[in-house]
Amino acid sequence: MLVLLALIWGSSFILIKKALLIFSAGEVGAFRIVTAGMVLLPLAMPQLKRLQNKQLGYLLTIGFVGSFIPAFLFATAQTNLSSSLAGVINALTPLMVVTVGAFFFGSRITSRNALGLLIAFVGVGILVMAGSEGKGWAVFSSINLYGLLVVGATICYGLNVNIIKFRVQEIEAKVITSVSLMMVLPLAAVYLWGFTDFSFKLLHMDGAWRAAGYITALGVVGTAAALILFNAMVKLVTPVFASSVTYLVPMVALFWGVLDGESLFFFHYLGIFAVILGVWLGNRKTKLPK
Repeated sequence: MLVLLALIWGSSFILIKKALLIFSAGEVGAFRIVTAGMVLLPLAMPQLKRLQNKQLGYLLTIGFVGSFIPAFLFATAQTNLSSSLAGVINALTPLMVVTVGAFFFGSRITSRNALGLLIAFVGVGILVMAGSEGKGWAVFSSINLYGLLVVGATICYGLNVNIIKFRVQEIEAKVITSVSLMMVLPLAAVYLWGFTDFSFKLLHMDGAWRAAGYITALGVVGTAAALILFNAMVKLVTPVFASSVTYLVPMVALFWGVLDGESLFFFHYLGIFAVILGVWLGNRKTKLPK
C-alpha cells in the first residue's frame, strides 16, 4: 500500500505541471476536486443519513485540509516551482503529522521514530538545498518562496492524518474519502464554472482536452482512489507510518522530472539515500526475544 501510494502521488506533480501549461492554478485545483468528488458521489450519497452531525463536521474539515486546500496550494506553488522540488518539499508531511499530533492530539513518538524522521528530514533538506539543478550547497540560489505553499499543504496533511486517526476511527475509509470530497465538491464546482475561463479554454485552446485528461487522472486516481487507500492505511497503522509515504514520493517525482528533461546529481542521490534510510529506521519493528 505504501509503495502504491508513493507511485500514485509521486506522479501527481508532473501531471500538475503538464496541466498548468493550459489551465490556471485555480482551474487545476478546482477541476481536480470536481473530478474526484463526482466519481465518488454515488458512494457518498447513501452514507449521509448514517452519519452523526459531529462526524459530518469532522468529514467537512477532512475535505478541506486533506483535499481542497492542498489541491489549490500545490497548483499555485507549481506555477513557479519545479515538479520535482514540489515533490521533495512534500516529504515534510511526516514531520507535520508529528508536530500537529503532539500539540493537538496528545500523541507520542518513540525515539526510533524520531531518529528516523530526523535522518529522513536531513535527506529532504539535502534535496531542497541541491535544488532542481543540483548546485551543491548554493542554498539561496535554489530556495523558492513558492515552496512555502507546499509547506502549508503539508501542515494541512498533518492535521488531516491526525483527525482520521483520532476522531473518525470508526468510519470506513471509503466513507471518509467519498463524503469529505462530496462536501467540498459544490464549492469547487461553483468556482470552476462560475469564476474561471475553464470552459472557454476547453472549447477553444489546443491541447486543453489533453490537459483536462491529466487533471482527471489526478482527481480520479491521485485524489479519490489514493485517498481511499491512504485513509484505509491510516486506520491500520500509526499516523507516522502512514504519512511516511511522502518520504518515497520525492523519488517518484524526481524520476518523472528526469524523463521530462531534468537531471539527477550527486546531492540528489545523497538525499534520496538518507530519505530511504530514515523511513526504514523509523518504521521497522523491534524483534521480541524468544
